[in-house]
Amino acid sequence: MKILVTGGTGYIGSHTCVELLDAGYEIVVIDNFSNSQPDVLDKIKMITRKDFKFYKGDVCDKEILQMIFKENKIDAVVHFAGFKAVGESVIKPLMYYRNNIDSTLSLLEVMNEYNCKKIVFSSSATVYGKPDKLPIKENFSLKTTNPYGATKLMIEDILRDLYISDNDWSIAILRYFNPIGAHASGLIGENPNDIPNNLMPYIVKVATKELECLNIFGDDYDTLDGTGVRDYIHVVDLSKGHIKAIEKVIKDKGVDAYNLGTGRGYSVLELVNTFMKVNNVKINYKIVGRRPGDIDACYADPSYAKEKLGWSASLGIEQMCKDAYNFIKKIEEM
Repeated sequence: MKILVTGGTGYIGSHTCVELLDAGYEIVVIDNFSNSQPDVLDKIKMITRKDFKFYKGDVCDKEILQMIFKENKIDAVVHFAGFKAVGESVIKPLMYYRNNIDSTLSLLEVMNEYNCKKIVFSSSATVYGKPDKLPIKENFSLKTTNPYGATKLMIEDILRDLYISDNDWSIAILRYFNPIGAHASGLIGENPNDIPNNLMPYIVKVATKELECLNIFGDDYDTLDGTGVRDYIHVVDLSKGHIKAIEKVIKDKGVDAYNLGTGRGYSVLELVNTFMKVNNVKINYKIVGRRPGDIDACYADPSYAKEKLGWSASLGIEQMCKDAYNFIKKIEEM
């Protein structure tokens, strides 16, 4: 069974490549390294002791996708490729709409051309916007508060329309909550090319003194300590959810969405304090203004994924903090 992984050297993509290889799948990877490093390929091979084909390219480019499908018998696709920073999407909405929508349309058109109709799509909890109540269930109304989330919701709609037009498609939409942590080996983790947009890489860069101070965006939210509450999930747990989703799309036709979260919300300050405690480091931080598009609290009801996919998260917040710091320390040692 051969799986195409788009954006396979990115944070979640690289961990999913490891889990796919460990589960016995063959993989083909495409990435343009817009927010990752080429050495991730070697690290995936080091962890798994397995080889795979890689294509450097942009998923918006139909020609390279056609070459991949012509040269490989692809059975299913896991689609990660896309820009993913909420704050940046508010500043550069056109860039997000162009890249995230175009890449998906190009991919789906080529998949259709080669009669490959099984896909796992990397969506986001941002499609729920500001939820009316918590925890969030898959049948909640869908709405977004930022362009990044809007691209994810548009792609979900495209996938649902695609299935209506052709019932041979098998589509799993995975709505991630907030992945953090790193592989236990310390070889792969979240290490963005630019100034981080997500919280954990910012925390670890302050811990290693690469950055002077962590900005906490807002302390006046309607939460216990005023800082935003999110459902943080270990990236390895999240990646294992993709294995279950692949099993589902291989077996059953249809389209469905699943929350991948722990069902437990932690505030920004709770996460920072846990990180300091388990790693015995000091994190300097300051409170600054809210980011446009952010909401008070967001955490999942993950019971549907457990029922339908047989998946649930098992790693806790302390392990997430330990693994994230271990990854950065390993980089410093190299």
